[in-house]
Amino acid sequence: MSGPAAIVLAAGRSTRYRDAGGPAPTKLVAVWRGRPVVWHVAEAALGSSAHPVVVVTGHAAEAVERALAGLPVRIVHNPGFANGLATSLRAGLEALPPGSGEAVILLGDMPLVDAATIDGLIRAARDDPEVDAAVPVHDGIRGNPVLLRRSLFARAASLRGDEGARRLLRDPALRVIELASLNGAVGFDVDEPDDLAAGLPPALR
Repeated sequence: MSGPAAIVLAAGRSTRYRDAGGPAPTKLVAVWRGRPVVWHVAEAALGSSAHPVVVVTGHAAEAVERALAGLPVRIVHNPGFANGLATSLRAGLEALPPGSGEAVILLGDMPLVDAATIDGLIRAARDDPEVDAAVPVHDGIRGNPVLLRRSLFARAASLRGDEGARRLLRDPALRVIELASLNGAVGFDVDEPDDLAAGLPPALR
């Protein structure tokens, strides 16, 4: 069994962002701190010990690919992205090497998540081989990204609609490690243009 891989989910339709007047075809390619939002997420994954880094595209796929030009990521297109987040999670899992022991699932609209957070999840799972998953927690609330053991891949792939990995981890029968996060990065995502204008969530200013 090989080491952990990373999956960046970057297929969403950005409905709230576009309905609020966002000028980009998707919030993921909106520029924040000099780079597209999704670029920050991919860079964090690439800076961690996870390998390979798979990016799942869907809506505005060409724009997302352009935003990631030059980064050594594997692009996987999900033609069924309109059917919900679960289809992109499934596409990402199916694209992993057969020997991947874990997958760190990242959301493409969370540009403050860093490599240290990803590696913290990986270390926690490595230290306790009996756990099923690892998740960061800030102020008592679980955030993203999440790490899934290979033993959960089939269950994750069976999710439907907008169900994501966090829903799966509500199962009380699973052993889930919760890692305390010192700031709000694991809970900050971009939904509307104002989120980009603000630059940082209140907890990180």
